[in-house]
Order: sequence, then C-alpha cells, then structure tokens
Amino acid sequence: MNPPETARSFYVAIDEERYDDLADLLAVEFVHQRPDRTFEGREPFVEFMRDDRPQTDTIHELDGIYVVENEDDPGRGDEVAVRGRLLGADDDRLFGFVDVHTVENGSIARIHTYTD
Repeated sequence: MNPPETARSFYVAIDEERYDDLADLLAVEFVHQRPDRTFEGREPFVEFMRDDRPQTDTIHELDGIYVVENEDDPGRGDEVAVRGRLLGADDDRLFGFVDVHTVENGSIARIHTYTD
C-alpha cells in the first residue's frame, strides 16, 4: 500500500469501526497530536477510538490528499496531508480538518491534526 492509500485506509477503518485494521495501519510508537490532546502509542489511540470517542456515528469526508515524498531523507518518511470534513449522523458538518500523516516503512508513525 502506498502512503496515500495508507492514509485513506485510516479513515475507512475508523468510519467502519474496523479497529484491528486501524491498529495494523499504525506504527507501535504512533503519535497523534490533536488540538485537544496528544495520543502516544498505537494501543492508547485504538482504545480511545474503540471505547471512548464521544461520537462514533461519524464519517470522514475527504476533499483532497497531498503527498510530499522525502527522497532526500528516506528515514524521515513520506508526508501525506489529508483535507476533509467530519460529518455527523445526519450528514451535518461537525468540523473541517487537515491531518498531516507521516508514513514510515508502510505504517503511519505520526499524525498532526489541524481543525477549523
């Protein structure tokens, strides 16, 4: 799976509540920086998504995927920016977001989320 497919699969796994698939996409030392909190480690993040999310009946509507390949520094990983909207149960827009995924060795190592 290439980095854009990996990023897209991240949202599908969350939206379809496929938490084993979600875990398989993430590096063990995964870090997710969000405006409201930071998750450190794959297991705490997957546990939050599975058990503690305030709303689980949401859909990530993706509007664009942008790739920066770090050919000069392959150890840094490729970055994939995803622009989209989180929609609620009635297709109401909850907020817009840009997630910057760092994909290393086929796994998502980091995500930094920006919201409006």
